[in-house]
Amino acid sequence: MLQTNTSGFKKNIIAERLRQARNAAGLSQRDLARELQLLGCDIDKNVITRIETNQRSVRDFELRAFSKTLHVSYEYLLEGIE
Repeated sequence: MLQTNTSGFKKNIIAERLRQARNAAGLSQRDLARELQLLGCDIDKNVITRIETNQRSVRDFELRAFSKTLHVSYEYLLEGIE
């Protein structure tokens, strides 16, 4: 059984691809947070920082909001598939 808080495991698997997609969209973390809040997703810059540095897990509705805001697929964020 996979444990989510075991030492050595990352908190999420989208950290690097989220950062890459955000940079490709020309958005700062603060800009992304603003766009997400316009969608009704209450994620601030500090949360994005923690996600991008593997210090926080990503919830399913957050993954959906990132995908929609950054115009990338779930598959890209999760698996790197274009």
